[in-house]
Amino acid sequence: MVDLSLFLADNPYFSAGFGLLGVGAGVAVLRQGARRGADLMRRQLLVSMEIPSHDKSYQWVLAWLSRRGAETIRATDTGSNISWVHRRIAKAVLPRHMAVQTSYKQHDNGSVSTNFTMVPGQGKHVFYFDGTFIQVDRQRNAKMIDIQSAAPFETVTLTTLSRDRGIFSNILAEAREHALSQNEGRTVLYTSFGPEWRPFGLPRKRRLLESVILDSGVSESIVDDVRDFISNGKWYDDRGIPYRRGYLLYGPPGSGKTSFIQALAGELGYNICILNLSERGLTDDRLNHLLTVAPERSLVLLEDVDAAFNRGRQQSEQAAYQQSMVTFSGLLNALDGVASSDERIIFMTTNHIERLDPALIRPGRVDTKVFFGNATPHQICKMFTRFYGKEHTGMAQQFARALEGHSVSTAQLQGHFVVHKREAQAAVGHASALVDMASSSRTAG
Repeated sequence: MVDLSLFLADNPYFSAGFGLLGVGAGVAVLRQGARRGADLMRRQLLVSMEIPSHDKSYQWVLAWLSRRGAETIRATDTGSNISWVHRRIAKAVLPRHMAVQTSYKQHDNGSVSTNFTMVPGQGKHVFYFDGTFIQVDRQRNAKMIDIQSAAPFETVTLTTLSRDRGIFSNILAEAREHALSQNEGRTVLYTSFGPEWRPFGLPRKRRLLESVILDSGVSESIVDDVRDFISNGKWYDDRGIPYRRGYLLYGPPGSGKTSFIQALAGELGYNICILNLSERGLTDDRLNHLLTVAPERSLVLLEDVDAAFNRGRQQSEQAAYQQSMVTFSGLLNALDGVASSDERIIFMTTNHIERLDPALIRPGRVDTKVFFGNATPHQICKMFTRFYGKEHTGMAQQFARALEGHSVSTAQLQGHFVVHKREAQAAVGHASALVDMASSSRTAG
């Protein structure tokens, strides 16, 4: 019998096979070790921060990246304040794939203004900030939908060296400051979109409180009451009183109710959340949720509440099927029920307070009622001198006497002054036309 060990030892094919097997196994071990070593080094040396699209800072960071890109382009073109090395680095890492975000606004005169903002598109980008290279990976998951916005779920992931992890805080802080600076001195109007509040259009320039001229003492009393409420949260908590305040502004159309709320928000540095109770698809639960999640430092505005529930409880239940699904009891519970939120200021407006159910405007739901009437002689004179200057005080009194005994709204007065904005004497001379217009408006109404 042939010795098997001698046969295998003298067989060159078998020896070569074992050699190849050993080499292959060694290569596989080295490859696996290199992969695991690379993963270990990545975990130890790199740090990432993921920002989901539903997070508040998501849009802040995208806008900040867009601004950084624009500043980098200007800096590299002019070469100002940066070294040649940094200029070359900045040019090398500029994003190559961009996405556009368009803001559109149509003005009252019919003209249209648009603004195009370029932000990093889907994929990976690298940018250079504060002496550090940072990778930006923007990904979209088409299979996942953001329930609140009905948009595809997105994430932005920032990755840098572990030793530079503190730079993430600097980026978030700078992005936040940039976002807030865009709204500084402005009032943001929010409207409901599904279960959340979204900014409506561009932030508006804050309206000055003195630009809305009310009867003597009316504006001051409301401002003082709101300021007192804002500064006394602890007083409410100590006494177990729900920390919320409701105001009802009522009076004829054009008397300045909504304009005053806008000016009040500007005076307080607050924003405005506008909620239409007749909105199709609005339910009791969604109404309660919206009032609960209203943005901080915001006034909630319910305009023309009489239009939604103009005949009390029975009519409201029938109208729910035609317009919205909000019931009268649902509104009452949202205003002061068990689930209603604290730290809330609600303003309601109506042209017909007599149409409102007494349960809606009782204390606890409406704490202060203020009448906004047609222009008084005090308002007429103050509006006249605001448009034409205090040197025309005598002419303002003459104009007020010409309107004596006639009901003219402040909106009609403002329209009259705009027509005759360059000549105070013409405004006085055409006072009869204003009276005729006011009379025809009442007849049409």
